[in-house]
Amino acid sequence: MAYTLTVNGKKSTVDVPADMPLLWVLRDVLKLHGTKFGCGIQQCRACTVHIDGKAQASCGLQISALGTRQVTTIEGLSADGSHPVQRAWEQVDVPQCGYCQAGQIMSAAALLSTTPKPSDAQIDTAMSPNLCRCGTYLRIRQAVHLAASFGPSNQPARSGAAAQE
Repeated sequence: MAYTLTVNGKKSTVDVPADMPLLWVLRDVLKLHGTKFGCGIQQCRACTVHIDGKAQASCGLQISALGTRQVTTIEGLSADGSHPVQRAWEQVDVPQCGYCQAGQIMSAAALLSTTPKPSDAQIDTAMSPNLCRCGTYLRIRQAVHLAASFGPSNQPARSGAAAQE
């Protein structure tokens, strides 16, 4: 069945089964490989994207349930890595293996879009669904604080708002 969706500000029509998870539409059909497959059961959140600005696992969302909601992937956060969270991740040197990092970054960006100066507890709560096998949680928290320090003028009003075509 054909579905029209908006990903990273761009409309696309895909012809896929109704029960195909958004993760596979993004990776296999739209060739956006930044969103990672981790577990397939919404437990690790490596596949986190923004749905209307909110962090959500893409592996458990069937394309037929997406409707007209806007999707932002790690590729849509910024074209050149200049988003405050991406800059902070690099400065703090957060990743070790890096596999979970796209999902971590997307969750952090969603948090900062609604809570510009989060406390440690708010960061821990927002980031707790995202699993990191390498255990870089302290650096993740440090990077979220650093991204917040870059100021609200550097935060998009709604995370991942890409130029409309």
